[in-house]
Amino acid sequence: MSTLEAIIIAIIEGLTEYLPISSTAHMGFTAALMGMPESEFLKMFQVSIQFGAILSIVVLYWKKFFDFSNFDFYIKLAIAVVPALVLGYIFDDKIEAVLGNQIAISSVLVLGGIVLIFVDRWFKNPKIEDEKEITIKKAVIIGFWQCLAMMPGTSRSAASIIGGMTQGLSRKAAAEFSFFLAVPTMLAVTVYSVFVKTWGKGTVNEMKGYEMILQDNQHIMLFLIGNVVAFITAMIAVKFFISILTKFGFKVWGWYRIIIGIVLLIYFWNQPNKQTEEEPIGQVVSVQISSDDQR
Repeated sequence: MSTLEAIIIAIIEGLTEYLPISSTAHMGFTAALMGMPESEFLKMFQVSIQFGAILSIVVLYWKKFFDFSNFDFYIKLAIAVVPALVLGYIFDDKIEAVLGNQIAISSVLVLGGIVLIFVDRWFKNPKIEDEKEITIKKAVIIGFWQCLAMMPGTSRSAASIIGGMTQGLSRKAAAEFSFFLAVPTMLAVTVYSVFVKTWGKGTVNEMKGYEMILQDNQHIMLFLIGNVVAFITAMIAVKFFISILTKFGFKVWGWYRIIIGIVLLIYFWNQPNKQTEEEPIGQVVSVQISSDDQR
């Protein structure tokens, strides 16, 4: 992975993490379109730079996160994140193995887009405009909705926002609670992927995520650059999303998903089957145009 590739992937992560369009799908598609071979390092990098996106929410909503008098806020987040942590730990790898291919992800993008087009019609007259009005029961239900994001291409943001709207939250309140819920959810996933999960298990390159990052100075630099870029772009995207959502609702995001999904379906459907080229874990590879014929 070159520095430029790392920056591009991080920009995509920051711009799409909190939008209802699936950051995982967009990062995967971007890497594929740039000709980057699938590798354990690439997968770990895509997860690890979520830390920058997480930090952007904490900074943007620092008054909410550091208002220690509102203890119920922390309780609701702690309880709402449990379903995703438990079910994700049990089923995530299994679902990824079955539905983690580009055709399936593109199809889910289209289906999710159709749902988003009709969301505003289904859930009219919201009653909850502020996080303080969300009960623990509603928070738990939203947490279970978030679990739908285990299906690649769904979007954690879309799943949790729709879950919030089913519980009577306004579009803005549902989006903001989705942002808040993302912090413990993504932080747990990032910590697990970097410090607990063994990548390349059963191979000679088996190692933890932090071992990949700390293997050499270039890896450390890629990790730092990726998180800084994701942090900046996520802050911009969140402000943009709230503004668009308030004015136009979810329809624009629904059509975007459908168009992108169809284009990608056509593209990947017509691609010849290629054997996945695994980049050795910890090795940073600059993908050059001259090497395309070798893949």
